[in-house]
Amino acid sequence: MRPQPVRNRLVQPLGPGRAACGLWLAAAVLLNEKIADAQQALRTSMAGDAAAEATRLRPESQPYTVKSGDFRLLVTPSMEADWNDNVFLTKTNAQDDFILRPGLGLNASYPVTQWNLLQLNVMVGYQEYLKHDDLSTLFVQSGSALSFDIYVKDFRINLHDRFSYVQDSASQAAVANTGSFGMLQNTAGLNTTWDLEDVTLSLGYDHQISQSTTSQFALMDSASELVVGRAGLRLYPTLTVGVEGTGAFMAYDQLILNDNDDYSAGIYGDWRPGSALQIKPRVGYTIMLFEHTSQFIQTTDVATWYADLTISHQVSAGVSYSFSAGHEEIPGIAADVLEDYYVRPSINWNIIKDLTLGTSLFYELGTQGEGNVRGNLVENFEWYGGALSLSHPLTSRLTVGLNYRLTLRSSDIASNEYAQNQVGVLISYRP
Repeated sequence: MRPQPVRNRLVQPLGPGRAACGLWLAAAVLLNEKIADAQQALRTSMAGDAAAEATRLRPESQPYTVKSGDFRLLVTPSMEADWNDNVFLTKTNAQDDFILRPGLGLNASYPVTQWNLLQLNVMVGYQEYLKHDDLSTLFVQSGSALSFDIYVKDFRINLHDRFSYVQDSASQAAVANTGSFGMLQNTAGLNTTWDLEDVTLSLGYDHQISQSTTSQFALMDSASELVVGRAGLRLYPTLTVGVEGTGAFMAYDQLILNDNDDYSAGIYGDWRPGSALQIKPRVGYTIMLFEHTSQFIQTTDVATWYADLTISHQVSAGVSYSFSAGHEEIPGIAADVLEDYYVRPSINWNIIKDLTLGTSLFYELGTQGEGNVRGNLVENFEWYGGALSLSHPLTSRLTVGLNYRLTLRSSDIASNEYAQNQVGVLISYRP
């Protein structure tokens, strides 16, 4: 069918030891940057599909600050002020700080032809720590991207470059005893989808570069090639099932962690019994093969199952929720492998006029050092907590939000436990 016209994870290092409130909540809790693995290849592809679906609205229906012909640009400045009671994620002698985060959101689109759309979405800013200036840094929010969609008959080709530069140690489940863990990540590639009505075939390739924001974690600097393929069959108008396969080929810059090849294969479903409810299960098998390039660490090849269940539901005009839970095995930091089970529910409440409440919880049970033979840090940990966001439009252009995040970590390594509270105020302006 012809389309409508367009319109990282870590424990201690080796060696001595904004937009609306909902976006703040998601960035703080759910959008963890991950080092490349076979499932990351699929996550990247699915992110592109979600972005493409979000752009199906005609450009003329979208808000803008600047318009010239068919070109539209929305500029959204914001200012956030936070107080954090444990910036270094320590069990004892916690140090607090006040943090200022001026930000600027840019959302640009230009329909090159009737069918081909060029887009840029980016949120960039700076976080200034008033007491610990060494933690101050630039940030580029996860989800920032340059994207170009091309339609050729039954094919959709998406060219993209997705990038982020974020330093937020508490948003990483395996991090402890540091306030300076962050990653610069750039993922560039293409995804091709062939839509044959009841059968959909897709194939994607990405090149991902990951660089630590500080030299302390340079052991994580790496380059990866990501490949993903999917074949889906629409059994009913509301139900699609299919098979998926991925591969990730990672090479580290330093000889501390082992280069690896990661493969996975499985099945998936997409059930949409109504316009308000979507249920997406996935299950399969994954294997990590290590090339033993490290001078310090030795790990056996690891094979296990993966699974994920994601549900989103618009219960009513005022209430919506999402839920995801699953199991995965991914590259670690002070270990080659991290295995984790996760649960992440969230609910948005719009039951009071001009007042939006976002609530979310997160829980992760993780093990570092799976497959360890020598040199890996071995640890079992739990990472859990919740977040609240409350937003209210002061005027048609100005919105103010209150945000709170609680992060807790327990571990069989006592010094890697911590509790952190972060509370803030966010003001955003849409010109």
